[in-house]
Amino acid sequence: MALYIGVMSGTSLDGLDIALIEQTSAINLIATHYIPMPESLRAELLGLCASGPDEIARSAIAQQNWVKLAAEGIHALLEQQQLAPQAIRAIGSHGQTIRHEPARGFTVQIGNPALLTELTGITVVSDFRSRDVAAGGQGAPLVPAFHEALFEERTGNRAVLNVGGFSNISLIEPNKPVAGFDCGPGNVLMDAWIHREHGENYDRNGQWAASGRVEPVLLNALLSDPFFSTKGPKSTGREVFNLPWLERQLSRLPQFAPENVQATLLDLTALTIIESLQSAQSNTEELLVCGGGAHNTALMKRLADLLPNAKVASTATHGVDPDWVEAMAFAWLAHCCLEGIRANRPSVTGAKGLRVLGAIYPN
Repeated sequence: MALYIGVMSGTSLDGLDIALIEQTSAINLIATHYIPMPESLRAELLGLCASGPDEIARSAIAQQNWVKLAAEGIHALLEQQQLAPQAIRAIGSHGQTIRHEPARGFTVQIGNPALLTELTGITVVSDFRSRDVAAGGQGAPLVPAFHEALFEERTGNRAVLNVGGFSNISLIEPNKPVAGFDCGPGNVLMDAWIHREHGENYDRNGQWAASGRVEPVLLNALLSDPFFSTKGPKSTGREVFNLPWLERQLSRLPQFAPENVQATLLDLTALTIIESLQSAQSNTEELLVCGGGAHNTALMKRLADLLPNAKVASTATHGVDPDWVEAMAFAWLAHCCLEGIRANRPSVTGAKGLRVLGAIYPN
């Protein structure tokens, strides 16, 4: 038995998810802790996703602040569980992605693992994506191997969908290697649009989207982006889909009611997920959803409508809380790194072969 902590901060930039797992022959979630992202840090991290003045120094300072927040959360979790740092074998820290451009041979997740080790007194494993990119892969998504470990013993063809800022899907079929890829925007465009129009960081339960109607002309314009016509392995990020991208599309079209734009963005997310899924695994029997999108009632309903012959449900129906799947995944990836287990999946990322992922910062 070994205890690992996973720290995940996704493209939604809402906060840090921290999960404590017990790794035996199974993966057991023991405890969790969440820290909201301070608005000033959120704004700075978002700004670093594009080129800007003095970005090297800004990045160094931002990651120090990110690490201090992560360390605060880790100490709170340990105190809650009455555990000493020595009880934890390692922290798996995803860091914060600020650039992801595998076509140009790089991906950047900031998170100063050396400082995190100093502040927690625990070995840290980080930089999980770079080795896969070095081997010719996309470096993302990395969670399909974890989804496979969680759900492979169940019968039938299933898909596990993570909807964070972006959506990615894992395809799990008996006697086949797991497959998967990024589908496109998850919440990122909906979050950006509601923030622009109402100052909110997200559309709670998809209520604003549900108040509007889909605009077919806008939807077709959005779907014309070349990313949607490519097949996996593929990954994407804020470099492709962002508020300026949406505003460029809108500038070429008649003006739409803001709530209709939101409804169309939700439909874009749902359609690109289901079209990607049906293209890659037409006989899906069950779609399990995790990430923040699992709480978007309007999105879940639309996914179910588009996939009438499959069961669409949260991962909670199989005992895995949808809010903590990704943090659990990076705790598990830390375990794989320390054990020398090759945890990428070339069938997902397109890498030349299986690789051990992560860089180790021993305590």
